[in-house]
Amino acid sequence: MKQGFYNILRGKFLISDDSFKNWRVILFISLLALVMIGSSHSADKKVHQIAYLTNQVKELRSALFDGRTELMQLKMESSIVEKMKIKGIMPSEIPPKKILVKSFQED
Repeated sequence: MKQGFYNILRGKFLISDDSFKNWRVILFISLLALVMIGSSHSADKKVHQIAYLTNQVKELRSALFDGRTELMQLKMESSIVEKMKIKGIMPSEIPPKKILVKSFQED
């Protein structure tokens, strides 16, 4: 057992007569390790991109609600009256009347 452990440490399994089998296994494991490292980097990149896009969606949603709130305040009659007072335009005291137009059909 002790001799086998020393042979592994010295690398005799790589230079012995039947070392071709060992080299194939080592190359296969190395290739699998490279593929695993590459896929983990790809997954990390996607996780970072998802986090960035999630933050961007939150910011845009916040801007949307701010814009809606501002629009609702601008559309309120009281704010329109205030802005028109500055220009000297006052709301009418007489309510509007409906105008009915009768259409004439020619035969």
